[in-house]
Amino acid sequence: MNPLDPLHLGKLGFGGAGIGNLYKAIPDGEALATVLAAWDAGIRYFDTAPHYGLGLSEQRLGAVLRDKPRDEFMISTKVGRLLEPNAAGGRDSEGFDVPATSRRVWDFSEAGIRRSIEDSLERLGLSHVDIVYLHDPDVHDLQSGIAHGLPALEKLRSEGVVKAIGVGTNSAEAALECVEAADLDLLMLAGRYTLLEQPGVPLLDRCVERRTGVVSVGAFNSGLLARPEVPDDAHYNYDQAPPEMLERARALASVCRGFGVELPTAALQFPLRHPAVVNVTAGATSPEQVTTNAARMEEPLPEELWEAWRTSGKAPGSD
Repeated sequence: MNPLDPLHLGKLGFGGAGIGNLYKAIPDGEALATVLAAWDAGIRYFDTAPHYGLGLSEQRLGAVLRDKPRDEFMISTKVGRLLEPNAAGGRDSEGFDVPATSRRVWDFSEAGIRRSIEDSLERLGLSHVDIVYLHDPDVHDLQSGIAHGLPALEKLRSEGVVKAIGVGTNSAEAALECVEAADLDLLMLAGRYTLLEQPGVPLLDRCVERRTGVVSVGAFNSGLLARPEVPDDAHYNYDQAPPEMLERARALASVCRGFGVELPTAALQFPLRHPAVVNVTAGATSPEQVTTNAARMEEPLPEELWEAWRTSGKAPGSD
C-alpha cells in the first residue's frame, strides 16, 4: 500500500466527466449502468464536479451510489465554480452536451466553497463527500485560489466537513505553487505525467517530499493512447493530434506490441510507477469501457517493457 494513500483509493478510480455528457449525450440508463459496472468491477473511488454537465454528473453518480453502503466507497467533488440559474437557456458552451439551464460562476471564497459543497450534496443525495478539490485555480485566478480557496479547504477539513482536500488542475506549475502553499492531502493532475510525456516529474518528486498523494487523470492524453493502434484522427490535449504526436504514440504502440501488450494497458498502468501516484482515475461512457479499463489495470506487465520504454527516447532525460 502506498504510504501517501491513507484513504485507500485503490489503483483505479472512476472519473465522472463522461457521464456528464462530455462531448456527447448518453442516455440516463447507459450512464447509470456505467457507474454500476464500475462498482461491480471493484472500483471504490468516484470523482465528479459541478462543472461536469452543469451538475448532471453528480446527479447520475449519486443515483447509483446513494444505494451503496456509505462506508464502502470514497467520493470526491470539486469547488470553485458555483452553478447559478441561467434564464438565457440554450446549450452549454463548455464541452458538455446539456441544456444551459445553469451558468458557471467562479467563486473561491469560503462562503462560496461551503455553498458549493452543500449544492453538490443535494445533487448527489449523500450526507457527505470525502474529498474536495479546488477546481482549475489556474484557469480563473491562481493567486485568489491560494489566498482564499486553499485556506477555506483547510478550515473545512479541520472541522471534519471533509476527510481530505486537494487541487485539480492541468498545470504542473500551478499545482506546484498550491502544494507549496498549503497542506494538501491530494493533487489531481490531468496529463503531465503519462507514458507519452512527463513534464510533471519535478512536481511529483516534490509531492513525495510533502507527502501529498497524486491522483493521475488523463492517462490516455485525451485519447491519443486510448487504442492499441493510433488512428489518424486521434485527439491530444482535447484537439486533433499533430503529426509529431501521432508519430510518438505509434512508436510507443510498437514498443508495447513487441511485448504482447496493448498501448492503452501500458498507458493506464504507467503513472503508478511514480511513488507519488496513489490512483489512476479514468472516465468512461459505457459499461464496456469500465470493464476494459479494470482488466487493463490488473494485467501483469513485464518489467522489460519499461526498460524498453526508457531506451525508446520517451522517458525523462532520454532525449
